[in-house]
Formats: sequence, C-alpha cells, structure tokens
Amino acid sequence: MRGKISAAALTLVFIFPLFAPTVIAEWETDTWVSNVIGPERLEKGDEFGCHGYEGVDTLEENWVIQACRDYLLGLTNSTRWGKEPISFGIKSNSIDTTTVNQLIESGFLIVGDSLDTEVEGLISISRNGGSLEKGVADIGILESADEDSLISVYWRARVGDLRVRDDPDVISWLERQQVWFTTWGEWHLHSIASEATSVQSDGSSLISSSVQSYQDMPSWEVPGTTRLVFDNNVISVRNSDGQELNMISPDSRKLEVGWRPIEGGILLSQAPGTNITIELDGETTEFSTTPMATFNGLHHAVTIVGHQTTNLFRWTQDFSDSELVFTWLIERPVAEPISWIMPIVAISILIAAPASIYYLVNKDSDIISNDYQE
Repeated sequence: MRGKISAAALTLVFIFPLFAPTVIAEWETDTWVSNVIGPERLEKGDEFGCHGYEGVDTLEENWVIQACRDYLLGLTNSTRWGKEPISFGIKSNSIDTTTVNQLIESGFLIVGDSLDTEVEGLISISRNGGSLEKGVADIGILESADEDSLISVYWRARVGDLRVRDDPDVISWLERQQVWFTTWGEWHLHSIASEATSVQSDGSSLISSSVQSYQDMPSWEVPGTTRLVFDNNVISVRNSDGQELNMISPDSRKLEVGWRPIEGGILLSQAPGTNITIELDGETTEFSTTPMATFNGLHHAVTIVGHQTTNLFRWTQDFSDSELVFTWLIERPVAEPISWIMPIVAISILIAAPASIYYLVNKDSDIISNDYQE
C-alpha cells in the first residue's frame, strides 16, 4: 500500500508543471541580427528599424515601441552611420496621437509604410514600389518613378509557416538600374545634411562646410551631397587634415563620402561636421551650389523594406549576393510553443513505469508464494 502511495505522489510531482499556469508571453532573440548575417548586412549598407513584438498590436500596446528599440540596441547598430534605430513600421493605415508621442519619445523619426496621411512630428514614408513577391511585383511601378523620389518596395519572407516566393526577374532588373540603393533613415538624413552644407570662396579655393544639423541624433553621421558649379579646373579636394578625398565612381550606387567631376563642376558628398577644401587652378568669384536629393546624381532612390523580420536568416537567404539595400523592420519573435508530444510521452512513461513495477512485484510474489506452498 505504501508503495502505491509513493508511486502516485511521484507521478503528481512530474505532471504538475504541465498543468501549472504559463507565463503570459515569452519572447525569443533572433541571434542572426548580431551574429554573421547582421554585420554582413550592415556592411552592405542596410538599416535595422523596428516593427514591434510578434503578435502584439503596437497601437493597442504602446510599450512594445520602447521595448523593441531596447531589444534592437542590445543586438546591433541600426546602420553603418549610427547606433540608434530611427525607423518604425506600423501595420495600420492610421495612427493615434498617443502612439505618435511614444514613437517620438523613444527616438524614432520615421514611420511607415501603410499610413494614409502625414504624421505631425514624424516623417511618413509610404509603400509606393509594390512588392518583391512573385506574381505581385510590378516593374511598371518602378519604371515610372519620379526624379529625386524614394521608392519603397515591400518584402516579407514568411507568412506563418508559409514561405513567400520572390520574383527573380524583378530583382535582377532592379539590380541593373542606375538608381541609388538606400534606406529610410539614410534617405532622410542625407537630405538634411545636403541642405546643411554651405560653400565660401577663399581666393583660389572653395571651402565647403557641413554643420551637424540633427542634434537629436548625434551618432548618425550620414553624408549630404552638393552640386558645385564653377569655371575653373580642380587641382585637389582635401579634408581638414589635408588628406585627399576619395574619388567616387560614376557607377557607385551606395552612399559614400567623396567627390567626382561633372561637366562645369563637381558633385561632393560630405560628412556632417566637416570642412572640405576644393583647390582650383585660379581665383574664382562666381560659383553656385545646389543641395542634391539623391547621391551621385542618380535619378531616384530605391529601398527594399523587410517587414516583420522575426528571423533575419530566413528573410535574407535569397539576397546574400544581391546589390539591393534593405530597411529591415525587426519584430521580436514570440517563443515557440511547447509541443504536446513530449508531455504525452512523459505521462505515458510515468503511468506505465509504476504499473509495470506493480505487475512484476505481484508476479514475483505469486511465484514465491507458489514455491513456498510446494
């Protein structure tokens, strides 16, 4: 009798956790963001922004805005130009004032990409380039882009357990286009830096000065581009340390610091907070400057926006060798639910083991009893 009680008690000890209340929500960490793939994507020019927590409505649960920011900061820099994330994805076509205020308080500057109206206090970027999904992608939309515009293309690698197929023809076509491959944050801050550049004449030199114009984001050092027109020939272009500035190739489609000659002048891409000296072959008093919306004189800009990126490996596996640049909206994944197969097996074992022991003990007792009677 005592053995039966002990077996029953032991069984209860093992199965009690299976029926105990579970934690309200548990979250996983996508280690691909900080290991291997994340650093590779940063080197390619990508940006990491936020999309909240998987399965949680950002508009209903504003806590995920700061939580997602902290989660991303614990894994990686947002871009090669800076650390803090500034782009946030909202799935709704509208947004309330409380959510807007929380986004601003958490340091976000950009929101996208399904909103119907502009958002006061934030830069709103719309989904205007279609999708990379096969059967949905539309080259016609991409071909009709306005000059100096940003085309934002939708991409999501998974919907539940289903893998979304990309359109290789559209991807291949995009990769051949002479457009600026950029990101949401890079696009916005490049424009600010371009507007913040001023040029003065000093004899046979032109001095280009770019101020740090976005004081609230000091760790983002995105260059701006200026078109300078003058009659003289260029002897040298040097930074404040006297070093020659890098010459940009006419085929370059990713933002970089440097310059290249054009008819009647130069294009200069300059980091904020720096001074550049353009030495000419003679004194000049007439020149003009124009802040450029796009890098390297390219017609328009394109970014691919990876929505609800819960697993960076799955979202990027088709683009490891691509020249395209992505804005990844990171969503912290929910922990995988515990499979009921193992608990069922465990319970079966727990039930079968005491029963087998009881059967064997009784069998041995019968044998001993029979031997004794003989």
